[in-house]
Amino acid sequence: MHQVCKIIGFEGVWALALSSKGDRLISTTCDGKINIWDIAKPRDLLQQYTTKGSFGMCVDISPDDKLIASGHQNGGIYICNNVTARIHHSLQGLVKPIRQVKFSPGGKLLAACGDSANIVIFDVLSGEQVANLVGSSSWTFAISWNHTGEYLISGSFDGKVKVWSVATQSCVATHSESNSAIHDVSWMPKGEGFVSVGSSRSLRFYRETSSE
Repeated sequence: MHQVCKIIGFEGVWALALSSKGDRLISTTCDGKINIWDIAKPRDLLQQYTTKGSFGMCVDISPDDKLIASGHQNGGIYICNNVTARIHHSLQGLVKPIRQVKFSPGGKLLAACGDSANIVIFDVLSGEQVANLVGSSSWTFAISWNHTGEYLISGSFDGKVKVWSVATQSCVATHSESNSAIHDVSWMPKGEGFVSVGSSRSLRFYRETSSE
């Protein structure tokens, strides 16, 4: 592989996301901007959303590529509409830094986690908070939906991986095989299990039929 393009002149790009078709790249910046790039013409900035200027720590794009969500250092969450090219919602569900935002598989819900330890879920259309998952005791760095949108997994600074039921808003399982921070978690495509990675310098795979 070789570098085909280098984009310069933008303030501290931090987080990235690709559209489902792979034709758009979304980035956040240290000064709170959300940029959309055309992969075919990467030097051309297609769209820029300007927030209140807080560090953009994470970003995600909906399955249909119509919405973008970003999480910021001041606890702010923004949902931007790519069809109207406007900020759709400005949400304040958490008061501490947002570490990750994730659209549900159907694109109707948005989950967010961060230094407040709670996981909040919003209705994308109305912007209303519809769930608050409480039970983590430390910063929550990562979340992932299963393929049906019925469950979330989370990874935290204290090394715990939790499985949450969205319907009951409760933790249904906790895995604490590591005392080191969990940096990321991901559900397998068909929902048969999930994987976590963290400061222990190891990957841990979990399946329904076993504890690890």
